[in-house]
Amino acid sequence: MNIKVICLNLWQGGNLMDNIIDFLQSEDADILMLQEVYNGTDLKLPRNYRSLEVLNSNLSYKYQHHAPTMLDRVPEGKIEQGNAVFSKLPIINSEVTFFDIPYRERDAFNPKEFTTTPRNLQHVTIKLQNQNLDVFNFQGVWDMKGDRYSPERQNMSKVILEQTKDYKNVIIAGDTNATPNNQAIKDLESGFTNVFKGELTTTFNMKHKTLLGYATAVVDAIFVSPNIKVTKHYCPNIDISDHLPLVAVLNISNK
Repeated sequence: MNIKVICLNLWQGGNLMDNIIDFLQSEDADILMLQEVYNGTDLKLPRNYRSLEVLNSNLSYKYQHHAPTMLDRVPEGKIEQGNAVFSKLPIINSEVTFFDIPYRERDAFNPKEFTTTPRNLQHVTIKLQNQNLDVFNFQGVWDMKGDRYSPERQNMSKVILEQTKDYKNVIIAGDTNATPNNQAIKDLESGFTNVFKGELTTTFNMKHKTLLGYATAVVDAIFVSPNIKVTKHYCPNIDISDHLPLVAVLNISNK
């Protein structure tokens, strides 16, 4: 069975929402694994703070799960932000595990709060034809030094490996906030296939970045269980976020 998956950091809920919708409609993936997703419902709010509602209104996904990581204070008010999975296949179970810092309120635009921003691992179980697919979606702990194997990153990779160890068909994806040579990424590679390993120069959209370091920073990633075959994968250079999307077509055996 082939499953098409997209991983994308929406960038503050979707600053380029029209472009995001056009791209996701054209790709028509089975599963979306999204980060920086807001769940505001007040129609007076800008569209990026109503990510869930806007995507639901414009895409054809019957199943979804949102995992709030924090309550963001923005000029328009207080709105929950987190990770989200959209699926055309049934989501039959879900759970959320925080890496270290628990859910809290924060000033969304204060850089001093970035290092203490809560992060969680979103886990949803998706029903396939005769078996399950366990999908783990996350945004990594923040650190400007992408290769630093900090205690927070050590704990992050430890939590991910612990939470995924008992499942057969696993996809792990997200904005890791760590570069490929970080030991936290190598920890994940000890048990999973890094789909884009060694292939990308950056996963940032440099149209929206000023620091040159971003041009050589690969922080977004997809990992899969060794038994899952990657039949196709690509990273389109498209203007839909400050990150680039990752797309993978995966073959999951019915055996």
